[in-house]
Amino acid sequence: MQIFYAIAEAQEYLKTQQKAGKTIGFVPTMGALHAGHISLIESSRKDNDLTVCSIFVNPTQFNNPEDLKKYPRTLEKDCELLEAAQCDVVFAPTAEEMYPALPKLKFDFGTLETVMEGKFRPGHFNGVGIVVSKLFHIVKPDKAYFGLKDLQQVAVIRQMVSDLSFDLTIVPCPTLREADGLAMSSRNMRLSAEARALAPHIHQLLELAKDKLLNRESSAHTQAFAEDYFRKYPEFELEYLEIADFDTLEPISQVNVPGKTAICMAAFLGGVRLIDNIVF
Repeated sequence: MQIFYAIAEAQEYLKTQQKAGKTIGFVPTMGALHAGHISLIESSRKDNDLTVCSIFVNPTQFNNPEDLKKYPRTLEKDCELLEAAQCDVVFAPTAEEMYPALPKLKFDFGTLETVMEGKFRPGHFNGVGIVVSKLFHIVKPDKAYFGLKDLQQVAVIRQMVSDLSFDLTIVPCPTLREADGLAMSSRNMRLSAEARALAPHIHQLLELAKDKLLNRESSAHTQAFAEDYFRKYPEFELEYLEIADFDTLEPISQVNVPGKTAICMAAFLGGVRLIDNIVF
């Protein structure tokens, strides 16, 4: 496995591989890897000759400086996991390498920035758009793999790829869960033992909300049910629960066609912000 820290060195190596006719799959991450990330690596390896994983905690997508400071950084362990998963290339630049100067360009993703993550994390998706577009230019992948746990991020990146005519395919991959239903996330390692024991209530609530919608209850009643549910568990601070169209993420009042209804939520638990969603 090759590890690169400099943009120029990574580009030179990857250009050589592309000239040799190899296809490239790309998995962008912020490190603190878990089985969900490794499943993306495995998907890429099945589809491509070469798999590249980036590890970069991107400062421009954090609107909360404390969140950036506390984000887990485990590069050595991450590289061990990637080598075991037979990843071919790791690109792990510093912030100074990626941003010699702060970017002046601003992305506007329209209504996607006014709901859910966009509403509660102003500037977040601008930072995502900047770093992912830079990574796409550096790696020049044929396919890029993203987990559907970050459903809104996938929608934003799809729009960016379409609007800017990036010559690559976005491959969304299913959310991996722990045995108790908790969505795998790098943030989970920040949970205390007590908070970790409570965290599966997020997925349980999503399943209950799904049942209510399938039983023809309204979005408003389902959202009110979610608020009542978490009143029984004051350790949680529910930030939002939205019922939305899978493609546009605009709010909907009733169940959509199969596979196109998304329930998305964010909540704080023990000072850790967790997100999850369910699509049906």
